[in-house]
Amino acid sequence: MSSKPIWVLGAGQLGAMLKHAGMPLALDVRPVDINESSAPALQADDLVTAEREQWPDTLVTNTLAHHAHFVNKPVFGRLADRKTQKELIDSLGLSTAPWRNVANEISANELRDQLGERVLLKRRTGGYDGKGQYWIRAQDDEVPADWQGQAIAEQAIPFDEEVSLVGVRNRAGQCVFYPLTLNLHLNGILYASVAPLTRLQALQTQAEDMLGKLLNELDYVGVMAMECFRVGDQLMINELAPRVHNSGHWTQAGASISQFEYHLRAIADMAIPKAQILGQNVMINLIGTEYNPNWLNLPVAQTYWYGKAVLPGRKVGHINMVSKDLGEIRSTLQQLKYLLPEQYYKEAIEWSLKALEDQD
Repeated sequence: MSSKPIWVLGAGQLGAMLKHAGMPLALDVRPVDINESSAPALQADDLVTAEREQWPDTLVTNTLAHHAHFVNKPVFGRLADRKTQKELIDSLGLSTAPWRNVANEISANELRDQLGERVLLKRRTGGYDGKGQYWIRAQDDEVPADWQGQAIAEQAIPFDEEVSLVGVRNRAGQCVFYPLTLNLHLNGILYASVAPLTRLQALQTQAEDMLGKLLNELDYVGVMAMECFRVGDQLMINELAPRVHNSGHWTQAGASISQFEYHLRAIADMAIPKAQILGQNVMINLIGTEYNPNWLNLPVAQTYWYGKAVLPGRKVGHINMVSKDLGEIRSTLQQLKYLLPEQYYKEAIEWSLKALEDQD
């Protein structure tokens, strides 16, 4: 067992949850705010991981990111840039939306000729929860000048639904995967996740093969998430996240080993046995809403509050529900309707209930 400190680049909610997951393992996990005025004093054999794949140039990031034991150091830049991420996916022959680099004054008409009538521009770096995106739809739309050389363009995919796979790999190359998760995004922000679903089991092997190829190609250690579009019985990779991921939060309550524990086990060279799934899981994100103590009255729900200032569109917590009794899950979702702001959550609650219809 590693007794060396594990430093986490970033001190947001993911860093806090990694720290919490490390406690039962007797791992000393230390998240660090990237904007601290002084950098921590790392020892030569300490370990460094990250809760984010992008970071500005600060004293803290320079100290942690250049440490000799920064796990997955070559991976972050490669996946944080959507151009090099797409090139990696293409090089492995994995399915993703047709795309082009936005450079050399390429015009909207050229992009439409190559990709179709509906084209989505994405900033190569930055941009999350729906930010950093620009649609080209109308005939008179043009590529904004400040997006040239800074973006990729993707063909709009008429997908059936969005799913994700969270997996872990250790230094020996052993990989373990959770069941596919069904996700709901509204305005680019994840609002709800449901797992496992019987009807997605037929896609599990396909998803594991895809993510497994990526993990092995990158010689990756720890947890990675792969977000996909489902188009019929085929999966198409949308984006990769080299870290623990919002769509895996349900594993905190719903699996014998959470994604946060898996990540720490892998980088600390501890065993990564296949986790048991403890029941039907639903995760509801808390977006821009004030804390409600009545959430604690729900018997099959666990509330995770991040302690952040509540701002419109900001993730401030999540609620995990798990039970082997589908009736208990449905009842809890119905109760949540009255404990969450309708303008944010009515659609997410109804979507979750509908996702469970085929589970009986």
